[in-house]
Amino acid sequence: MMIEGRIWVLTDGEGRIMDDIDTDMIFHNKHLHITDVSEMGKYALGNLEGWQDFPERAERGDIIIAGENFGCGSSRQQAVDCFLALGIQAIVAKSFGAIYKRNAINSALAVMEWSHMPQDLKNGDVLEIDMESGDIKKGGTLIGRARPMSPVQTAIYKAGGLFSYARSI
Repeated sequence: MMIEGRIWVLTDGEGRIMDDIDTDMIFHNKHLHITDVSEMGKYALGNLEGWQDFPERAERGDIIIAGENFGCGSSRQQAVDCFLALGIQAIVAKSFGAIYKRNAINSALAVMEWSHMPQDLKNGDVLEIDMESGDIKKGGTLIGRARPMSPVQTAIYKAGGLFSYARSI
């Protein structure tokens, strides 16, 4: 299974990849009253310094690149759903908060851990990711390898989410 997309590298004001982006930064608690998933995208990263305009810049098929512990904090499902609403096809991070990772997998949002990502990744770069092998290429050249999706994670992703997967077995 291959995906290809333009990347957004979540960096701070000094250009360092950001770690510990919590679910409140991804989807602020002041928007929890919104229950229509299709409306959640416009609030994605709205509480993350320097990234408040992300929903206006993001396009369907984009990929997010982040540092360690992405999605830490609460078990807020909206922090996954806001990216699905925008059409983000994958999040690649050095590591994920455990609950966030499970919520993303169950919702068929591809998440992959890439602990040794290169420092020269830039917004707008296009990456090709083999989700089963973990190979990541830029311009056809292998630049690294993420932890591949597990067979169960792949099955859930292909089914369109955990509930669809459960109905198929």
